[in-house]
Amino acid sequence: MAGTIKYDKLLKLMEQKGLSTYKIRKEKIISESTLQNIRNNGRITTDAIANLCNALNCQPGDILEYVPDTPVENGTQTDHE
Repeated sequence: MAGTIKYDKLLKLMEQKGLSTYKIRKEKIISESTLQNIRNNGRITTDAIANLCNALNCQPGDILEYVPDTPVENGTQTDHE
């Protein structure tokens, strides 16, 4: 399985730097649908990631976290089904 991208770090950084969802919409940093995808840990484009990094003066690793579907042991995925 592919795993999930989590945006919790992004939401925290937005709060810390005072970047509100109102400002994101007003300045057209990303679309409302992209903002909704972030809230739901959905897919967003690399353009959206670049725009957010530009607005927050950060790198993608500062706002994204990859979480595997299954635990990884010794470099291989395990299947617990």
